[in-house]
Amino acid sequence: MLKKLNWGHGVAIALGSFIIFILFLIFVYSSGMKNSELISDDYYQDELTYQQVIDAKNNAETLSQKPAYSQDKNGIKIVFPQNSNIDDSKVNFTLFRTDDGNLDVKKEITLDGSKQFTIPSKVLSAGSYTLKVSWKENKKPYQLDYDVQWK
Repeated sequence: MLKKLNWGHGVAIALGSFIIFILFLIFVYSSGMKNSELISDDYYQDELTYQQVIDAKNNAETLSQKPAYSQDKNGIKIVFPQNSNIDDSKVNFTLFRTDDGNLDVKKEITLDGSKQFTIPSKVLSAGSYTLKVSWKENKKPYQLDYDVQWK
């Protein structure tokens, strides 16, 4: 037999439901946030110099031929146009892993004679990356960002 609910039972049910909701937020929801990290450890300094990044991206947008990237089993290949005159043939690239900062790859490399380089597959793990390629031509900075899904 069911008892009739009065206002006291309703208050107890509401209070119990609220406590269960708060416990859910504390234990279940917060455990999903454990892998959130900052993109950079020096984000204050990075923000102060971000205007330079904006200028480099705007410079890259004005190029008639942009560097292209492709993927194969050997890794990620970036090919620069043959008419580009990169200062000292030096290119910086950064692969930001969106979910684990320990898998980030950052390096300065020298382009080979065919104006290309390959990021080897052995340094990559399956997942989502942001590839940032920056270089200078005639002392003018350029930067392009690519979203990369490595499988």
